[in-house]
Amino acid sequence: MHDTVADFDFALPPELIAQRPAIERSASRLLDGRGAAPADRVFRDLPPLLDAGDLLVFNDTRVLKARLYGRKASGGAVEVLVERILPNHEVLVHLRASKSPQVGGAIRFAEAFDSEVLGRGGPDGSLFHLRWPSEPLALLEAHGHVPLPPYISHADDADDAHRYQTIFAAKPGAVAAPTAALHFDDSVLAALRQRGIETASVTLHVGAGTFQPVRVERLADHRMHSEWFEVSEATVAAVAAARERGGRVVAVGTTSVRSLESAGRATGTLQPMRGETDIFITPGFEFRIVDVLLTNFHLPRSTLMMLVSAFAGRAHVMALYRHAIEARYRFFSYGDAMLLERARC
Repeated sequence: MHDTVADFDFALPPELIAQRPAIERSASRLLDGRGAAPADRVFRDLPPLLDAGDLLVFNDTRVLKARLYGRKASGGAVEVLVERILPNHEVLVHLRASKSPQVGGAIRFAEAFDSEVLGRGGPDGSLFHLRWPSEPLALLEAHGHVPLPPYISHADDADDAHRYQTIFAAKPGAVAAPTAALHFDDSVLAALRQRGIETASVTLHVGAGTFQPVRVERLADHRMHSEWFEVSEATVAAVAAARERGGRVVAVGTTSVRSLESAGRATGTLQPMRGETDIFITPGFEFRIVDVLLTNFHLPRSTLMMLVSAFAGRAHVMALYRHAIEARYRFFSYGDAMLLERARC
C-alpha cells in the first residue's frame, strides 16, 4: 500500500513548468494514458477518443481576481489572496506582511478602498477575516489581480485574465482555475456534440489549498482543505441518463472528480448536494461515479498526484509521468493534458 508522500514524488526539470498557455487552447498536447503504452496526441484529437453517449462533466467555477496589494496604516506592505467571500461584505484571506495587522486595524488596498481587520478565521485560524466597504466581487474585479499559481514567474497581464479562465466559467468563487478545462474551445465542443457526447457541469470553488504542500509524511496524518461545491439535480439526471444509455462519466479535472465522488459517497449513488467537501482521495479509494478522467500534470507529492494514482493506479501513473518528462510535455496549470481510465480491480 502506498501510504507515504514520498510514494508520489518525481523529479521534474524546471523548464517543463509551463509559464504561458499554448497559443491556441486546443493546441496543447494530450497524453492518452488509457492503454498499457502511452500515446502522444494533440488535445483537439479528444472527440474520437470518447464514445457517443458519454457524458463530459465540467467545473463551471469562475476564477476571481483574488490577489490584492495594499498597505497598513503604519505603511507596511500587505499582499492578500481572497480565499472565501462571506456575507455582509466580509472576506477570508491569506495575508502576507512583515508583521501581522492588528484586530481593528485598517488596510488600504490598491490606493482605492479601506478594509477593517476583524480577526483571524478559517478552520485552523490561519486566515484573516476582513470587512470591506462594498460588494467584494465588484472590488476584486476593479482592483484585483489574476491569482496565478506560485510556480508561474511573470506578473499577471491581460492575456492571463483571458487564458486563466475556462470558456465554461460562470459562477465566481475560485482562486485557481480548474485547469483541465482550459484546453477546451468552441471547435472541440462542436466536434464533441457532433459525435453525440453530452455535457453537464458541477461547481467547485477551487481554494488556495490546492497549491499547499503536504507537510506530513504519512497520508493518514494529512488534513485536507475544504472547498465549497454543488452538484445539481440536472447533473444527477444527466449522469443517470448516461448510465442508462451505456455511456461513461468523463470528469474534466480533479475538481469534477472530487465534486461527483463527494456527492456519491454517502449513499453510493449520486445525489444532488451542495456545501463543503474535504474529500481526500488516495489509493484504495472506491470510485462510484467517474469512469474516465481528463486532467493536467500535477505537482510532485501533491494531493492531486494521490488522486490520479488512486484513479488509474500508481505504477501506471508514475510510468506515464516518466514518459511525459522524456517526451517534454509541459506541466501544471498552463501545461498539457492526460486522459486516464479508471483502474479496474
